[in-house]
Amino acid sequence: AKGTKVGKRGFAEVNNRFGKNCFACHAVDKKLVGPAYKEIAAKYKGKADAEATLIKHLSGNKIVKVEDGGDEDHDPPPAKDANDLKNLVQWILSKG
Repeated sequence: AKGTKVGKRGFAEVNNRFGKNCFACHAVDKKLVGPAYKEIAAKYKGKADAEATLIKHLSGNKIVKVEDGGDEDHDPPPAKDANDLKNLVQWILSKG
């Protein structure tokens, strides 16, 4: 649900919790190895299934395409539980 505690996380809190994993390949506003969080949020803006789709994507190891056209393992974020992952997804979607 929008407006819950996680969606309101600030950058420092998200960086402290997930930074060493997620921010190795993603930044808030510029593409690194992976797309920027603002780009991800824009892609899913207005889509009713955005949160569920991202949770599913981040829930397991996946192979993703990277900028050079190669494939790379995308490990799931180190979420403590389903709510922690949901909070991260809400934070990402709030960037759009």
